[in-house]
Amino acid sequence: MHVEMAGQLPVEREEAFWAGVENARRFFMGEADVHRALERLARILDEKGIPYAIIGALALNEWGYRRVTVDVDVLLAPEGLRALKREVLGRGYVEKFPGSRGLRDTEAGVDVDVVLAGEYPGDGKPKPVVFPDPAEAAVRGRRVALLSLDKLIELKLASGMSAPHRLKDLADVLELVRALSLPRDEELSLDASVRAKYRELWQAAQTAEAE
Repeated sequence: MHVEMAGQLPVEREEAFWAGVENARRFFMGEADVHRALERLARILDEKGIPYAIIGALALNEWGYRRVTVDVDVLLAPEGLRALKREVLGRGYVEKFPGSRGLRDTEAGVDVDVVLAGEYPGDGKPKPVVFPDPAEAAVRGRRVALLSLDKLIELKLASGMSAPHRLKDLADVLELVRALSLPRDEELSLDASVRAKYRELWQAAQTAEAE
């Protein structure tokens, strides 16, 4: 049977496709550069006694929603960021640009994006939901500290609700509901300002995917 082709895929596009496949394979095997960067950062923060919580896509993976990412997102208090910079700048880390809060792990070639306690998610404007102190909101494991699941969901809802360019945060909550079979009454652990959006996404997550 003859199959009609829409066109020829450029060589560079096909190479990029297979590079993406390989990156995803390494990520889900726990062998990606971002995993090396995470392990190194967590070790330094723990050794120096700096409170932190891993957030973003790496936290989503740890909580049960698997998706690829290429950078490390970490929540710090302002004094924690100052302490971290004193310890690591010029020792395998550089600022992403002069004076930035974000760092780059030069050994792994991975960006470390820092969010500060006390700031507001999404559009950055004052709202009931705020990035918490990691010393109070982190859940400790043997090798890493994560932001608690309820706080992660709360922040993502507040972010996606207030910033049109952060709609992915709402999709992340929907996928967490699916992946973890979260109950509707999970909303009771969330700030009142985001509960209606959680109910909406919970309901959407109950729709079965077409075969």
